[in-house]
Amino acid sequence: MSHPDPYGSEPRGWDRPERPVALPWPEQDLDAGQWSRRPTAGPELYADPHTRPYADPNPYDERGRTVRPDDASTRHGDPERHDEPGRYDDDAGYPTAQLAPIGAEIAPDPEPATEPEPPSGRRTKGRRRASVDRPATQQLGTGRAGRNLPAAIGVGLGLGALIVVPLVVYPLAFLPVLAGAVAIGMWEMARAVRRSGAHPPLVPLIAGGVLTVGLAWFAGPDALSLGLLVTVLGTMIWRLGDGPAGFQRDLTAATLIAVYVPFLAGFAALLAAAPDDGPQRILATLIAVVLSDTGGYAAGVSFGRHPMAPSISPKKSWEGFAGSVTAAALGSALLLWLMFEVAPWWGAVFGVAVSCAAVLGDLAESMIKRDLGVKDMSNLLPGHGGLMDRLDSILFAVPTAYLLLAVLVPVVN
Repeated sequence: MSHPDPYGSEPRGWDRPERPVALPWPEQDLDAGQWSRRPTAGPELYADPHTRPYADPNPYDERGRTVRPDDASTRHGDPERHDEPGRYDDDAGYPTAQLAPIGAEIAPDPEPATEPEPPSGRRTKGRRRASVDRPATQQLGTGRAGRNLPAAIGVGLGLGALIVVPLVVYPLAFLPVLAGAVAIGMWEMARAVRRSGAHPPLVPLIAGGVLTVGLAWFAGPDALSLGLLVTVLGTMIWRLGDGPAGFQRDLTAATLIAVYVPFLAGFAALLAAAPDDGPQRILATLIAVVLSDTGGYAAGVSFGRHPMAPSISPKKSWEGFAGSVTAAALGSALLLWLMFEVAPWWGAVFGVAVSCAAVLGDLAESMIKRDLGVKDMSNLLPGHGGLMDRLDSILFAVPTAYLLLAVLVPVVN
């Protein structure tokens, strides 16, 4: 009894003709736009590989390049063939690397389109293109230090006259000038620290600061310390009325302001109130600070290459610091010899110490401004910023000058 052939009546093995194998992915997932049309034997063009007739079981030649099933000359690189754009042959690019056969060359990505240049004579709103014939716009009078130089010079001369004239004509008139500067400086500091969330009480601070300077002028160093203590205690008592929220933060800010402005400025009162030669002492200190600032500015603009403290004050350089020290040392050596008959080398030491203290004071205020996120304490003085931006170096210089002159001048005399 014969059994039916489970494999059917077709030949088996190598003599069975090959059949096209269906693609492993579903037909509906195909995107017909990603396949190029290929000419077939008939006039119809097929975009879907499932529907076009099977032509060649090996669609690649011996070098791995794709060939057209209807043209055998592509196996040998026939130069007479004409390719259509987007073919999947050896010279056409493939839309993605996943669709390209192994060994095929991938067409490079097209160059990104460059933004067309605006026509000459017109520019895009809010932009300004600099060229050889049309340089970038600059502010008039602004130097390399970033300040309006004419305005800065004019304001500086006005402040100098406001200080020098009372000291020469009537020294006691310098006390209201100093008290007013302290009040404005404390107002600027209290206004600046509000950016950090602190709200120090302004009324007791200004009242205590003016009292501290007055006590230093009339009663000496001990009264200066007493004035600082009264200012801090008065601020603490005043702040109790606002409740416990933020008390520690506000009191810390108030203590910083009381020490930084009126206490250090009180040493200027001590210098100016010294018997017989008080005006000369404060003038020698202020001139040394001015020489330090001027020498540092000139040397920094001309030769500044190495930043001194880039994270605090990027414009300060070691060359500028050398210019500050040199100018203050030379000027103070001559100035103290003329005023107090101090030996020139001691005058040079005085100038170097005052210059270093002035630079440290400038860096300290820059550190505070960096921490608070402000560029200037205020815009009260054109070309300078706020008054504290001018007092920063003086506040650190006057205690240093007071101590050195207390030692140097009595020893010589």
